[in-house]
Amino acid sequence: MWWAWPFLPALVLLSELSVVRVQTAPCQTCQKLTDSFIKGLERTANKNFGGGNTAWEEEKLAKYARSETRLLEIVESACEKTDFDCNRLLEQIEDQVETWWFHRQQEAPDLFEWLCIEELRLCCPPGRFGPDCKECPSGPGGVCGGLGRCEGEGTRLGDGECVCDPGYSGQLCQSCADGYYREKSSNHSAGACAACYHSCKKCSGPQDYKCLDCKPGWLLHDNKCVDIDECGTELARCPSNTYCHNIEGSYECRGCDQACVGCMGSGPARCKKCARGYRLRGAKCLDIDECNERAIACPGLNEACINEEGSFHCDCADGFIRRDSICVENNFSDLLVLVLQQMFFGVVICALATLAAKGDMVFTAIFIGGVAAMAGYWLTEKGDYMLDGFLKGR
Repeated sequence: MWWAWPFLPALVLLSELSVVRVQTAPCQTCQKLTDSFIKGLERTANKNFGGGNTAWEEEKLAKYARSETRLLEIVESACEKTDFDCNRLLEQIEDQVETWWFHRQQEAPDLFEWLCIEELRLCCPPGRFGPDCKECPSGPGGVCGGLGRCEGEGTRLGDGECVCDPGYSGQLCQSCADGYYREKSSNHSAGACAACYHSCKKCSGPQDYKCLDCKPGWLLHDNKCVDIDECGTELARCPSNTYCHNIEGSYECRGCDQACVGCMGSGPARCKKCARGYRLRGAKCLDIDECNERAIACPGLNEACINEEGSFHCDCADGFIRRDSICVENNFSDLLVLVLQQMFFGVVICALATLAAKGDMVFTAIFIGGVAAMAGYWLTEKGDYMLDGFLKGR
């Protein structure tokens, strides 16, 4: 543990959490780790032990270029702290890194090739794939004819099949895919694959009249692909309460108007049957105004009928609010005015009482008169009505 001792607690935790053997770690992680390690080599290329008599230190101690000190500096910054996969792999392969650093650098200068391909067997050389690094399919132009990529190339994964570039197909991507044709080449070599007219599956050129076969939803006629109207045939299959709408090469199922139960097209004039709350008038299914047609649409006291599309609802008339399923008069604004008035009178009476307490006979008389007026007000029928309404919460 030449470099791990400062991080021993974290490494122990990583070791306990790791349930995947190093052999299953992805090639990309190893590639990333070795790339970072090489950058660390470049970053420390011109450094030395520093401080004191450097010449003496390099004479008595190992050269900094091959020292454990330099290795520790590189390893400490090889992985980002948040990169769990990189840190886990680095913790698992400390012995291999130490072996390469002290014993194999001269004979194996390519760290990625020695570590990721030969030692850990996580990667394959370019042009190879799979557990045994088999050779990818190749032809004129290289791997997959230079017109695709080999599935799993460079890793111990994949099946090695060619994934062709757009427009190409075949085992080595040498054929033109459906919807493409081979362009003529001036030097008698195979030309590139170019796109046909959008409705053509096979063609001899890019124009719409050079189709040899059509894509689904089109019919070949005089070397042109004509759109099939699925809505006019039995090819369309749309669920209930939808209708068929033809588009180029296919069709769409669109929802009927809300006034319809089943339809033959968009809008209330294409209904097969009118929905509840609608009635056929002329050629259209139109909303029924229940508020005008019913003698008593809303039987509740103080209720008003409000019409809406396909239905209606009952609400309290203006000036009324609903309480316990009953519409009652809304007296809150009048009550608020009365309360504010009484508050104002109360403030005036308090001011007069303060002055009367000082012995001023004039203000004492006014105060007594004000109290009497207030008492008289509250004893009137209006005061009784307001008090009753306040207590009942109206």
